[in-house]
Amino acid sequence: MASSGRPVGRPESQRERDLRALIRQVTGLQDEAEPNFQLALNFAWSNFRFHRFLDVNSHKIEKTIEGIYEKFIIHSDLNKAASWKRLTEEFLNASLPSLEDIKTDAHYSILSLLLCLSDSPSNSSYEETARDKEVEKEDDFDWGKYLMEGEEIDLGPNIDTPNWSEDSEDEDTQQPLSREDSGIQVDRTPLEEQDQNRKLGLHVSWKDEPDSRSWLEQHVVRLYWTSRTSRSPHSLHLHSNLAAVWDQHLYSSDPLYIPDDRVVVTETQVIRETLWLLSGVKKLFIFQLIDGKVTVRNNIIVTHLTHICLRSVLEQIAAYGQVVFRLQEFIDEVMGHSSESLIPGNSSTPKKSAEAPFRTYQAFMWALYKYFISFKKELTEIETCIINNDATVTLAVLMDQLSPRLAQLSVLHKVFSTGVAEVPPDTRNVVRASHLLNTLYKAILEYDNVGEASEQTVSLLFSLWVETVRPYLQTVDEWIVHGHLWDSAKEFIIQRNKNVPVNHRDFWYATYTLYSVSEKTENEEKMSDNTSASSGSEQGPSSRQHTMVSFLKPVLKQIIMAGKSMQLLKNLRCAESTSSRGAARDAERKSLYTLFLESVQSRLRCGEDAAPEALTEQATKENLIKMQSIAERHLELDDIHDPLLAINFARLYLEQSDFHEKFAGGDICMDRSSESVTCQTFELTLRSCLYPHIDKQYLDCCGNLMRTLKRDYRLVEYLQAMRKFFLMEGGDTMYDFYTSIFDKIREKEAWQNVSFLNVQLQEAVGQRYPEDSSRLSIFFENVDMAKKKLPVHILDGLTLSYKVPWPVDIVISLECQKIYNQVFLLLLQIKWAKYSLDVLLFGELPNVAEKAEPRKGPLCEQDTAARFGPQRAPVRQQLHRMFLLRVKLMHFVNSLHNYIMTRILHSTGLEFQHQVEEAKDLDQLIKIHYRYLSTIHDRCLLREKVSFVKEAIMKVLNLALMFAEGWQAGLAAWQ
Repeated sequence: MASSGRPVGRPESQRERDLRALIRQVTGLQDEAEPNFQLALNFAWSNFRFHRFLDVNSHKIEKTIEGIYEKFIIHSDLNKAASWKRLTEEFLNASLPSLEDIKTDAHYSILSLLLCLSDSPSNSSYEETARDKEVEKEDDFDWGKYLMEGEEIDLGPNIDTPNWSEDSEDEDTQQPLSREDSGIQVDRTPLEEQDQNRKLGLHVSWKDEPDSRSWLEQHVVRLYWTSRTSRSPHSLHLHSNLAAVWDQHLYSSDPLYIPDDRVVVTETQVIRETLWLLSGVKKLFIFQLIDGKVTVRNNIIVTHLTHICLRSVLEQIAAYGQVVFRLQEFIDEVMGHSSESLIPGNSSTPKKSAEAPFRTYQAFMWALYKYFISFKKELTEIETCIINNDATVTLAVLMDQLSPRLAQLSVLHKVFSTGVAEVPPDTRNVVRASHLLNTLYKAILEYDNVGEASEQTVSLLFSLWVETVRPYLQTVDEWIVHGHLWDSAKEFIIQRNKNVPVNHRDFWYATYTLYSVSEKTENEEKMSDNTSASSGSEQGPSSRQHTMVSFLKPVLKQIIMAGKSMQLLKNLRCAESTSSRGAARDAERKSLYTLFLESVQSRLRCGEDAAPEALTEQATKENLIKMQSIAERHLELDDIHDPLLAINFARLYLEQSDFHEKFAGGDICMDRSSESVTCQTFELTLRSCLYPHIDKQYLDCCGNLMRTLKRDYRLVEYLQAMRKFFLMEGGDTMYDFYTSIFDKIREKEAWQNVSFLNVQLQEAVGQRYPEDSSRLSIFFENVDMAKKKLPVHILDGLTLSYKVPWPVDIVISLECQKIYNQVFLLLLQIKWAKYSLDVLLFGELPNVAEKAEPRKGPLCEQDTAARFGPQRAPVRQQLHRMFLLRVKLMHFVNSLHNYIMTRILHSTGLEFQHQVEEAKDLDQLIKIHYRYLSTIHDRCLLREKVSFVKEAIMKVLNLALMFAEGWQAGLAAWQ
């Protein structure tokens, strides 16, 4: 470092001594003469003297503030966003103590420091506390009293009494307090002030009705919420004056301590306001609602509690009151939608009419409403007990009595915040409804894993889930039973595409859209029900492992199949004669939701049938103790001394009916009520109470559709027709068709005329299958001329078409016919090669050879010798070789033809027929048909991976066709 950084020739100052000590402490170098020590000293001095920071960039700070504000808005932290915006603007527009200007570098420097110190503001929980604006108070300090302290000047009889408030001074002049009765400061509430306080509190003259006055004094609540400071009469016991004792202690220990003006209330008043707060009352005295936040009034005291202790308890209660208000606000928003929209002159009517709450939120609201009805009933019973003085209720007793309810409120608030409040307002209804149901579902699973410790919480969440899921199950029931997917609010995860009618050939694939989301990334995506439902139980991509409604995932395929099948059945109108009976059955039928509730109730009552005389909780504990002792005795036989293991064995065998018969022989009735939905069985409850009803309806709907398609729409006959004509299983019919084409090709005549092809096809098919002749047609498309150079490719371009009626075209689609045509063309090429070899006659070749024999002369022999050499085989030997080559080619072609027609097409077709008979739904039948086509497509070597094998076969077929052509031309063509 530069040596100029260190002051030279100056006496060692205190800063340099501190700097040397810092270097010794940090580096551990003790010898100041060491070069490293001097380097460190020069570096430190250079940084002290010459390092400067850049000025703050106000534009960057404002952009950062605006970015945090937008982030709060995106995260739906609207309260935090509003507070952030308002507080930063107030700070920038306020003057600092040393500066009168606004928005100075000092303002932005302070904000820059705070932003640097902050750590993820969006993830921190913040609730703005109410702040009273500071108002410059007049200096009302009694300087004369302070300066004359210790002087013997008579300033009045109450000089030793602390100055509580201005109002108390007026009362003190009328009723002076004495501190000589005890050594403590009594907070102006002695028993002898009762009459005086009553006189001051009541200014009504009662001349002729003394009994009425006494009744009112006993039954009317004192106006403790008025602004005037009042003191309630209480006992002179030490414990009843703890607040006064504490204030006296503060007053005596701190000469400058000045107590605030406070309002003394009784514990009963605090309890009743607590009950009112939890009941949803907003206008209270002790608890205040400021900007949507419940706060505790700061000047409230109870005589037997310190101010800090009372405030800590009341702040806990205020937090639960905040939860009640938030949930009640949600209930009012949903319930008050229809009523408020009818109020004339309501400015929010257009907004609410456009954003009506959907049915899932309404069901969740109704579940919360019923919960609060029971909660308020319990609070009313407690208040009635307090009014009638049936029992002593203190604040601690009340908190202990309400602790289960308060814990439930915390769970409800957590579910509400996650499932409703934190969802952005512009989110679609399908995401909102699914997210709420998923939140309840996951909460039940989370608390259900805890076991018996959270049994009440699981019961509460399960009741909420059962009520909230009602619209979803009603939508599913309406769809899978009647074929109507009515979802005006678009909250169901499956939506109907109205652009595709039912009688369209793409109905089964493009009619419905399944909305799916990844729970980890929260990235929403649309997924066609073809890819979801048709996949069955196969695993999809990682982003599609979680559907939006988790509880429907095991039966999602069945729901989609049953819904589409029922809608297709309704449109087919195949049961018009049984419509009246169907309506009668539908009137007697129970809905899916009702069946689910009945199944749950029967599951919960399964223990009651096994044990008619249920044990009480105390009896169950006694049985558990007895079981534990028995288990301990049996464990001691194996030298095992583990009381916890004995308890667990006791809990296990307590559920077994034959436990006493095996171990004790006792006759004790066991309580099997633990086999309920609240103990580790929520998923099992769904599997036994909900999914079987959906599976049953799925089997009924899809079974009816399959029977209708097979019986009324001849599905199996159409599949057989495709095999007869495209796969040439109808051999005699197709033989008449393709032989006419092959004869034209052999005779070098034009055969590509579409009219000729269709006439030949109609004549061949119409003789044996007249009902199919009108559906069959054939086309010829021009292909690449480079391929037509080979004889085997001259047939490329022939396309057979079969008109499949609706709804059979859902199974036999155009894509399927393309695969059928590929196999048809391959078979046609093989049969052409086979036919070309079969029609060759052995007698034709010698005749042609004899006709060509006189042409031979010296000149021909010279040409032949020049071509093939001097050694030329005799004619008979050449004929023999031609015969052998023909036989070999026929053997190859016939073997290939027989293998494809029997081992591939016929055997695979038998398996396909068996699978078609066992298909349960239309989607399964479509998959079976696609799998069948894929199998024969692969086995016929039509895949790209085995194209080299097909090319080799095509070369052999070309050789056979060239050989047949050469056979017809005679030996002269080969020479």
